[in-house]
Amino acid sequence: MLSLASIPHFARNARRFREIAGVLARYGLAEFLAATDPAFLKDLLVSPSGASLATLKREERLRLALTELGGTAIKLGQILSTRADLVGPEVAAELSRLRADTEPDAPEAVERTIREALGAPVEELFEGFDPVPMASASIGQVHRARLPDGTAVVVKVRHAGIEERVRADLDILMGLAELAERGVVELRLYQPLAVAAEMRRTILRELDFVREERNLRHFAANFASEPGVAFPRPYPERCAREVLTMEELVGEPLSRLAGELSPEAAARRTAMAKLAADVFLEMIFRDNFFHADPHPGNLLVLPGDRLGILDCGMVGRIDERTRRAMEDALLAVAEGDAEGLTEQVMRIGRLPPGLDRAALRADIEDFVADYASQELGAFDLGGAMADVAAIVRRHGILLPPVVAHLIKVFVVLEGASRTLSPGFSLIDVIAPYAGKIIARRLSPGALFTRARRSWRDWNALVESFPRDAAEILRRAREGRLDVHLVHRGLDATINRLVYGIVTAALFLGSCQVLASRVPPLVFGISLFGALGCAAAVLLGLRLLRAVKRSGELGPDS
Repeated sequence: MLSLASIPHFARNARRFREIAGVLARYGLAEFLAATDPAFLKDLLVSPSGASLATLKREERLRLALTELGGTAIKLGQILSTRADLVGPEVAAELSRLRADTEPDAPEAVERTIREALGAPVEELFEGFDPVPMASASIGQVHRARLPDGTAVVVKVRHAGIEERVRADLDILMGLAELAERGVVELRLYQPLAVAAEMRRTILRELDFVREERNLRHFAANFASEPGVAFPRPYPERCAREVLTMEELVGEPLSRLAGELSPEAAARRTAMAKLAADVFLEMIFRDNFFHADPHPGNLLVLPGDRLGILDCGMVGRIDERTRRAMEDALLAVAEGDAEGLTEQVMRIGRLPPGLDRAALRADIEDFVADYASQELGAFDLGGAMADVAAIVRRHGILLPPVVAHLIKVFVVLEGASRTLSPGFSLIDVIAPYAGKIIARRLSPGALFTRARRSWRDWNALVESFPRDAAEILRRAREGRLDVHLVHRGLDATINRLVYGIVTAALFLGSCQVLASRVPPLVFGISLFGALGCAAAVLLGLRLLRAVKRSGELGPDS
């Protein structure tokens, strides 16, 4: 049923919604928008490359549809590519191929955006500014420039009007998510409204270049003592929500290094692969703040074989609870402890009602048995991560977005490392962190921090207990002590019971009317009796359908 709350999302953006619906319908992805099966049209439809859509897999059609819808849809697909626990490994792998090469803004529009954002014309802010962009992506485009002191910089400029278009698309996304959560029982388990809200927050953050400027400074501070890695230095006085000015890092793409075949190049590739792995593992296990998009295009080999890292708009932050749970999971894998890994998966994820814990434990035991026997050098980390995502998805467990991003980081990082050095094993680099985790947990500083936190909790409990106990006794003396019992899960049972009684009563009463031949009669059959029996049969079928699908029969069923 269409929710009244979702109507404004569509009414405000009716034209864009029609465009989205048309594209999805053309690619055969919007069965929920039409009552008829569009299969008979598929042979008449072709992709932009001329291929028949009937010959494409569903995930390929999804990628092409998102590409045609443009900026926001592409960014949404890139985020979904990190959520194999939601969309499945096949769809996630296909969406990871999305790239956003969009038409750049005209030079006049770029200059107007810079002037409005920074309060001065381009000529005053820069000694030189190349009007032809180096690249143009879904959110912005990048230009080379020089500061008045001659420093070479790059200027990232947000596309004109992109925020309004993105917000309109996100409004439609929220409306569709609300419809899905209210109207499709099978999707409620995946909480589409909460997932859409998280994606909305992620995309809107990427629109704010001030956040990216802060991320650059944060990364630079974390790696200030490590000369082997560099991040572009931002220039805050020439940064705003729509404009980001930063140092130009001059180097060669990591992918180009993979094409060199000499023995010296092989040694360089192995060293760079290990350096990249070490840097990202330090971000994750040391800093709890990591770059969430480490594809090869964002990694440069700088002079002196230093690693340059670009595009810090998408980042992840790991809270203390999640970090400890992930460390425990890593230790459980290292020790072959299936029981411990099962416990950590249930602690990290959001569990569905009625989770079959025995089946989950059996799947994880099989997973540990499959991978525990592999040699470190031959360990397939990407395959292991894909299997973990498949297990949690099969059991309806929702991972926090930061954990899903981490899985994606590990998979992409391993792929990039093996592109450089086919014999490189990321698990070889990860393995020593198990010892570092134990050493850090047993360090005096960590023990003192945990003791201080426990002392604060116990102190708060001791201080509040006498007051709370006195309040309970006072209410008991005054006869105002209430005990509230909540019977969870009884609403659906009671609704089904009442519904069944009403249906049975209607059926029995209608049969009595039929037997008594109560007029008016049609062909000798009581009209009201026949209508009542038909209505009772329909109501009974609806009850059976609701019980079969969800076990609920509330107002949304």
